Amino acid sequence: MRAAMMHGPGDVRVENVPDAKINEPTDALIRVTRASVCGSDLWPYRGFAEFSETGIPMGHEAIGVVEAVGTSVQNINVGDFVAMPFAYSDGTCAHCQAGIHTSCIHGGFFGIGVVGGAQAEAIRIPQSDGTLVPLPGGLDSAVMPSLLTLTDVMATGHHAAVTARVSPGKIAAVVGDGAVGLCGVIAAKRLGAEQIILLGRQPDRLELGKSFGATDIVTERGEEAVERVRQLTGGYGVHSVLECVGTDLSMQTALDIARPGGAIGRVGVPHDVTIPAASPTFFKNLTISGGPAPARAYIGELLPDVLEGRVEPGRVFDLVTNLDGVPDGYRAMNERAAIKAIIEF
Repeated sequence: MRAAMMHGPGDVRVENVPDAKINEPTDALIRVTRASVCGSDLWPYRGFAEFSETGIPMGHEAIGVVEAVGTSVQNINVGDFVAMPFAYSDGTCAHCQAGIHTSCIHGGFFGIGVVGGAQAEAIRIPQSDGTLVPLPGGLDSAVMPSLLTLTDVMATGHHAAVTARVSPGKIAAVVGDGAVGLCGVIAAKRLGAEQIILLGRQPDRLELGKSFGATDIVTERGEEAVERVRQLTGGYGVHSVLECVGTDLSMQTALDIARPGGAIGRVGVPHDVTIPAASPTFFKNLTISGGPAPARAYIGELLPDVLEGRVEPGRVFDLVTNLDGVPDGYRAMNERAAIKAIIEF
């Protein structure tokens, strides 16, 4: 089969690789119908990874059709149309039962270790009963991009809003105008935030953010951004910060714009981030939470809103390509010429 492999910084190739197959009784095999390039895929693309001689299988967001199942699989059937969250999980361990599927004791992440990537014609799904989410069949193709976002970016934006304790009548700020940040705007509005401040710098993304529900835009950075947010909140800061970037600057901004007693939901994969133990975290009584989103825990809640058109997170996809075009998708996203690339098979 064919799959995207990363061999080094900026070096993504579509290659012939061994066919995905059932290895364990709990596995399923899906034929991928839609996949995507994630903002977190850009970290290794920019050199923040170790590479092997054979390359890294890429991609962790996919929807597709079940082609085969292992002998122990009970809830997933051949022919099912399914969503594949970016982490696999058994659904039964104590962590899964607590809703933290990304910490499953039998789980892991796609594209890491022995599990292949989703930017491929097919992929093996470990722990398929606990991982895969059957979707309705016969859906219009227009809804497919939004369904795909549930496997990562929409679920991650929602996780940021939940862990930042967004609730009706509160003021929320979203740090970052990438696909996750834009989905965070959707999530904050969905959870009832009265004012949503989006911090970003790309005009097309900011316009999309406003259509998703952002009430205010802040294009400044650093101290200027902090001062602008204070102006927009009567000097108090915001109740909830959705940190959707993962850099030290974005985290420091989040800490500075949160009001005393506020909460920060951090979902940007952290790189060289320092969170001080004293000021402002301790003396402002800030709650800092978040991490890899347990997408499997959220899909059931978010799915009806997508199917009924109340939210359209699939609008974050502004580049459509096929498998051969995946390297171009990486380049476009890295150069900020595209927000997010969707791969159609």
